[in-house]
Amino acid sequence: MSLIARLTRHKSIEQLQAELGQRRDFRRVLGVWQLTSIGLGGIIGVGIFVLAGQQAAANAGPAVALAFLIAGVASAAAALCYAEFAGMIPVTGSAYTYGYAVLGEFAAWLIGWDLLLEYALIVAAVASGWAGYLQKILEAVGLGLPVWAQGAYGTGEGRYFNVIAAVVAMAIAVLLTMRTELGARINTIVVLIKILGVALIIGVGVFYVDPANWVPFIPERIVDADGNGRFGFAGVVTAAAVVFFAVFGYDTLTTAAEEAKNPQRDLPRAILLSLGISMALYLTISFVLTGVAHYSTLGNDAPVANAFNAIGLTWVGIAISVTAVTGIISVVFAFMLGAARIWYALARDGLLPAWFAKSHPKYGTPYRPTLILGVLTGLAAGAFPIGELAEMVNIGVLAAFIVICASVLVLRVRRPELPRAFRTPWVPVVPILGIGFSIWLISGLPLHTYERFGIWLLLGLVVYFGYGIRHSRLGRE
Repeated sequence: MSLIARLTRHKSIEQLQAELGQRRDFRRVLGVWQLTSIGLGGIIGVGIFVLAGQQAAANAGPAVALAFLIAGVASAAAALCYAEFAGMIPVTGSAYTYGYAVLGEFAAWLIGWDLLLEYALIVAAVASGWAGYLQKILEAVGLGLPVWAQGAYGTGEGRYFNVIAAVVAMAIAVLLTMRTELGARINTIVVLIKILGVALIIGVGVFYVDPANWVPFIPERIVDADGNGRFGFAGVVTAAAVVFFAVFGYDTLTTAAEEAKNPQRDLPRAILLSLGISMALYLTISFVLTGVAHYSTLGNDAPVANAFNAIGLTWVGIAISVTAVTGIISVVFAFMLGAARIWYALARDGLLPAWFAKSHPKYGTPYRPTLILGVLTGLAAGAFPIGELAEMVNIGVLAAFIVICASVLVLRVRRPELPRAFRTPWVPVVPILGIGFSIWLISGLPLHTYERFGIWLLLGLVVYFGYGIRHSRLGRE
């Protein structure tokens, strides 16, 4: 077989659907609302409680709501494309598996390798943001940690390692090695608490909004002596590229396709429900937050809680911190679940060692990748600031969105007759919009993000050509 043929070999849709009925790797225990909770758990979290305020202060001003809207358009277009694939190929692996079916093995490997890093970094970034809120609560009751343990090196004088962030990442990994339905039930409860907390912010905050804080809506562009710019419409685009980190997450529920009771019906519904609910909350909270406090005061570790503390509503600030501490956990849960299942899918297909593709004999979970991810993400959460982690995350997920949208276009031409439980509307307009907005958002990311992403892809090429291409299960068959 030629090299080109090996790189482009792909699984047929029919083969994937046939294998799905034969596999017993996981237990089918998740219904539509549990899947939607996983999606909401992956979307609502650091974006509301941390990034909205920080990006208002750093890049967008009150127009952070516009930044969320721009990011949401790209995410919505991709969500519609994800929904088509989820209903047609309800197999563990999400974008990796869809790429394998349409674009071939090499493209699938790149996207799987990419998502493995991105999901792991999301776990680390979210754990880092979560730690800031927990420390507020601990300080309020006189149990503050030593300065060296309060944050990563470079986030403040005397700080060296974020101990709380590291511990929570490892604890969630342990929970995920147990029965999936147990974690899903806990996650559903946590998501409900989180939505109630967001409703509290909106319901109370709307009475304290000062419209003067929204003027100017887009602050005038500022460029420092080093040529670094802030604010203006370019700043809004930069903020959109960063807060994009907060408006995807529904894709994590597609990685649990083989654990869904009725995947072809429930996965598309859960994707669209989770994105629709979360976008409505993000836009509302952005206006309320920048109306309650001037955007320049929001550049801190716990901007929402501090905004309410500043207007004398300390009890609301405490309630927000408690909600954030409880709710952000669900984001860690969703993305660690997704990362472990992508790792499992890569190993099951022979592109990584088969040792990783062993489910737990008692709990039926991919426990080996999960526990390893717990350790690695815990170390990353403790050692790196949240801003650097968020920038790295977005370029990879935007690249995955481009692949998914392009794959819908390709498959509509190549296999128009395939039955689809959900059809992406307005093709080719929606996929082209998803591709265009994703490329636009990638262009707003800093140069060092491209460099780090390139290094990870080069490492992926080494792993694939050194191991995966020779051990591919599809190649052996």
